Amino acid sequence: MQYVNAWRAVVAATGRADRGAAEDGVRLAYRRAGLAEPERIIWADSPRAAVEVVEKLSGAGRSVREEVRTRPWAEERRRMYDELGPAGWSALWSATGAQLWETTAALAERIRTGIVAGLTTRPEDESDIRLVLLDAVLGQHDAAWLAAFDGRGDRLTGLAEVARNAGWWWPYERAVVISERPDELHRDEAGRLDRGDGPALSYPDGFALYAWRGMPVPAEFLDGLASLTPERIRDEENAELRRVMLEYYGYDRYLSESGAEPVHRDETGILWRIALEGDEDVVMVEVVNSTPEPDGTYRTYWLRVPPRTRTAKEGVAWTFGLEGEAYAPLRQT
Repeated sequence: MQYVNAWRAVVAATGRADRGAAEDGVRLAYRRAGLAEPERIIWADSPRAAVEVVEKLSGAGRSVREEVRTRPWAEERRRMYDELGPAGWSALWSATGAQLWETTAALAERIRTGIVAGLTTRPEDESDIRLVLLDAVLGQHDAAWLAAFDGRGDRLTGLAEVARNAGWWWPYERAVVISERPDELHRDEAGRLDRGDGPALSYPDGFALYAWRGMPVPAEFLDGLASLTPERIRDEENAELRRVMLEYYGYDRYLSESGAEPVHRDETGILWRIALEGDEDVVMVEVVNSTPEPDGTYRTYWLRVPPRTRTAKEGVAWTFGLEGEAYAPLRQT
C-alpha cells in the first residue's frame, strides 16, 4: 500500500519539474535499454507544447519508445507473472496498479483529447498529431503500472525517476522532449477533473482543460455559472451542459425557484419532477430526516431517482435497492 500512496501522490503532483532528476532518469532508462544516451534533452511547458516541438524536431532519429518503455514493461510483467503465477500476479495488480488505473487512464485520455482539439486546424492534421502522441511515455501518468513494479527490481528505475519528477516525454534516438507537470490539478472525490471557477488542469504555457465532475465544458461556460437563473437553465439547448447547470445550481433550489409542483405525496416524502426539453426528466424525492438536529430542527434531503418513478415511496425504496411494495421500514432515521 505504501507504493500505491506514493504513486497516487505522483499522479497528483503539480509545480515545476525537477529537471536534473528527470534528465538523470532519462539517461538511466536509455542505458538500461542498451541505448546510447540522448545527445539533446529539450523541455516544453506542456504536453501540447511538446507535441509542437516534436513536429518540428530534426535530426532526432526514430522513436525508441519500444526499447525504453514498452519492451522493459512487457518483460518485467512476464517475469513477475512467472514468479507469482496467475493468482499472485492478479493479487499484486489488484493491490497496486488497479487502484490507480481507471482515474489515471481517464486523465491521460482527456489530455490527449485536449491536445488534438487545440492543435488541429485542418481535418488532415488530426492523424499526424495522434501519431506523435503514440510516441509519448506518460511520465507521472504511467503511475499505475509503475506502482505494480515498485520495489521489485531495478529494470524500470529510470522510467520511475522520470515519472516522479516530470510529465510526458518523447524518446528518440538522439533527442528527448520532456514536458513540465501541470501548475494546477483539481479533481472530485472520484478522481475526475472538476472545478467550477477555472481550469481543472492547467500547464505553465496556458494549456488547460475545463471540467465539471469529469465532464468537459467550455471555459466561457463556467464564467456564467455564478449568475445562473432557472430561465437560463431551461433555455440551455445542450442537455449535458444543462445537467451541469442543475448540479451547480442545486436541484432543490431550482425546484423552489422555478415554481415546480409536486406530483405525489405519501408517508415517505414528496415526489418532484422537472421536465426538460430534449432530455429525460429530473425526478427527486424530498424527505425529512426523522432524527432532529442538535438545534431541534429536522433536516430535509433531496434524493435523485429514476425518471420512471411514480410515487415518493417507490423513489425512496429505489435508493435502498428495493421495489416500492417491499419498502416498509420499521424505524426511520
